[in-house]
Amino acid sequence: MKKLLLAATLSVLLSPAAFAATPDTTSPHSFSANVNLTNDYRFRGYSQTNMRPAIQGGFDYAHASGFYLGNWNSNVADEVFGNDIEMDVYGGYSTTFGNIGLDTGLLYYYYPGSEAIKGGNVDNAELYVGLSYGPFSAKYSHGLTDFFGVPDSKNNFYIDLGAEFDLGDGWGVNAHVGYQKLKNDDFGDYLDYKLGLTKAIDNWTLEAAVVSTNKKDWYQTSKGHDAGRPGIVVSVAHAF
Repeated sequence: MKKLLLAATLSVLLSPAAFAATPDTTSPHSFSANVNLTNDYRFRGYSQTNMRPAIQGGFDYAHASGFYLGNWNSNVADEVFGNDIEMDVYGGYSTTFGNIGLDTGLLYYYYPGSEAIKGGNVDNAELYVGLSYGPFSAKYSHGLTDFFGVPDSKNNFYIDLGAEFDLGDGWGVNAHVGYQKLKNDDFGDYLDYKLGLTKAIDNWTLEAAVVSTNKKDWYQTSKGHDAGRPGIVVSVAHAF
């Protein structure tokens, strides 16, 4: 963000230095990083870690023009994906039109060494476009590949509706409902829900959320538990 330098006294204004050009040291490039620890990694309502903890983190680059690139990573259950790590790479463009925010881009989910049920890998690619207005947001994601290895599920889509409200003193509440549609009669579609409470302390964010789906047994963990059953997800995140 550009900073305005204000003269403190008239004598400074009249000095020769006041008329010297001030170099613009503001860079159009920005970098950030994040790390997160959670008791269960839920993706669109379903546990990706067999309801066990996950450590997650990533890096982001943003340009003042609105273009950005990023990477995010998490451990996952080997029993689910045939490997134990998820590496996401994304890039896109964000801007605002008055009070409306626009965000669009491409996201690629990479699972090194994974293998789908019918061969190939579990990697997944999506195009997305999102809009925001005040505390409300809506996002559409379109699958360019089979949905994480599910056969004949290309052109699947996901609709994400959310809201975040600032309660003051670092407290916040958020809510989400999502609709996943797979063009495969064996898997069909489902809804997922989330209601969370957050507390921000400096660059730390604590969150406790209730997460669930309307098809709790869409798939099961290796221990025979419904991966989409209601659960409380607790996390602590730090931004750099």
